Amino acid sequence: MYGSREAMLGSGGFMDGYEVGSKRQRMMESNPYLTVSSSAGSFQPSSYGGGFHPTFPVVRLRGLPFNCADIDIFKFFAGLDIVDLLLVNKNGHFSGEAFVVFAGPMQAEFALQRDHLNMGHRYVEVFRCKKQDYYNAVAAEVNYEGMYENDYRGSPPPPRAKKSVDKSQLEYTEILKLRGLPFSATKTQILDFFGDFGLTENSIHIACRPDGKPTGEAFVEFASAVEAKKAMCKDKMTIGSRYIELFPSTADDARRAR
Repeated sequence: MYGSREAMLGSGGFMDGYEVGSKRQRMMESNPYLTVSSSAGSFQPSSYGGGFHPTFPVVRLRGLPFNCADIDIFKFFAGLDIVDLLLVNKNGHFSGEAFVVFAGPMQAEFALQRDHLNMGHRYVEVFRCKKQDYYNAVAAEVNYEGMYENDYRGSPPPPRAKKSVDKSQLEYTEILKLRGLPFSATKTQILDFFGDFGLTENSIHIACRPDGKPTGEAFVEFASAVEAKKAMCKDKMTIGSRYIELFPSTADDARRAR
């Protein structure tokens, strides 16, 4: 359905260690196409190989399943070098659209050939878009999150400018999803993070990309949905210098990330 499970990131060399789909600051510093100014939401093209490349290698996806995760897009574009991807949210809910930036213009051209291929039971539209559309989407995400990762050095984020989702009102299972983990995070650190909940290493799954590198996400299974909801008291607490976001999840989501 998605093609072979092979390494899709980092083959260009300059993006090894990049955490796709989370905070944008690392991408802005690492991506030779982009720079970010000190004022949030101000994104400008940068130099590439001595001069700005006239073709910005970004495509837009539409019609994605609403339970789509980063890993599904990696599989959909198997064999191509993804520099960044952004799942577009509106009012805290996934819109079914995404932007994907590739390592070069030729990669983006190959990506366009996957237009109308299926992801699950839905066909996905892949089409060209303007680089400014991508910049605007990144700026909107930054404004919604209300912070840059490096600006706050792991501190809890300030209140969002837009109304955020009340997580206490969401439906819970025994599974929680962790986002924003350090790449070096271990199961032992996650056990310590949830020290009061009697977890074991077998109840923790650290998600990895098809090339084996961590995504910065993990899934944790608690004794019950009640215990998982209690554990939400750890939302936006830190592991190392990184604040960790917690979300209710499902066993299906955890299996898909394996």
